[in-house]
Amino acid sequence: MKIAPIIRALAAADPDGQQLLVHTGQHFDQRMSDVFFRDLGLPKPDEYLGISGGSHAEQTARIMLAFEPVLLKHQPDWLVVVGDVNSTVACSLVAAKLGVPIAHVEAGLRSRDNTMPEEINRKVTDAIADRLLTPSPDADQNLFDEGVPKDRVFCVGNVMIDSLVHALPQIERADIHQQLGLQPGQYVLATLHRPSNVDDPEMLGQLVEALGQISQDQRVVFPVHPRTRQRLESKGFAIPAEVRLIDPQGYFDFMSLMQHAGAVITDSGGVQEETTYLGVPCLTVRPNTERPITISQGTNRLVQPGRDNLLAAWSELQNTPPQKQCPSLWDGKAAERIAACLLGQSVAAA
Repeated sequence: MKIAPIIRALAAADPDGQQLLVHTGQHFDQRMSDVFFRDLGLPKPDEYLGISGGSHAEQTARIMLAFEPVLLKHQPDWLVVVGDVNSTVACSLVAAKLGVPIAHVEAGLRSRDNTMPEEINRKVTDAIADRLLTPSPDADQNLFDEGVPKDRVFCVGNVMIDSLVHALPQIERADIHQQLGLQPGQYVLATLHRPSNVDDPEMLGQLVEALGQISQDQRVVFPVHPRTRQRLESKGFAIPAEVRLIDPQGYFDFMSLMQHAGAVITDSGGVQEETTYLGVPCLTVRPNTERPITISQGTNRLVQPGRDNLLAAWSELQNTPPQKQCPSLWDGKAAERIAACLLGQSVAAA
């Protein structure tokens, strides 16, 4: 979702420029990867590293070993990395040691929770990146507080929203909610995949129980991440009838389910942003978020994990729905600003 609009914007701004797409293989499940390439119109990767599985250290090390020959072979002017996954930091470390300039898209986001692998990945990548392309002013301030020079920081907006805006016609034509017998505004969309929520059987059981109680008010549709399904099946959790488990969906169908939902319950980072743009109330089941602007300006609320906390937040949401406000520069043109920055065109530093 983050790369597709950047590829389009660079091609439009510099038709003669060369781009090389590298897929590390970190997101290896066909339903979680291939379908997004199709829906987003991404070209076939020029290089596929095939790295999946293993511990965080193993995965990061294997990506570095596989990526170094790719970088040496192609000698790019820029390495563009996005987000905060292991691939982000692994490829950045290789580039930094080889002297290849790094541009980090979604720079500056901070949860201030170093128990999250993503937080480590974000901080390390930002420390070695040459251009820090941020989605919002709070991310700029995080970088300034860490001593990053202002001339390396560019507030370009949220590239996730670019994909959403670009895909809105297809999203609006999708009829997945009708296929599932769901009435717009009368169901809850749920996603859970973070280890802290799904790897702990006690916590997962509590959250499933809470979803069951919420489903007595509104039906719950739950596209199940492969990791989460494995945990549910291994522990034999009883899933209430009104909580409908479905397979992971493609981008258009998932976003359609989100757009028509009465509320979303998630532990995802990107979903917090997408619900904010769409104006859909969101309960994020995490102790912290690296996207606080979705709370201060968006439709997101943070919920400490646990059955009682989630049920209390659900009850409060029924009484006081959030105000709908979208942050500045979440306008579908972030990738154009990113392209201008990479091509040396005029983009104001933050």
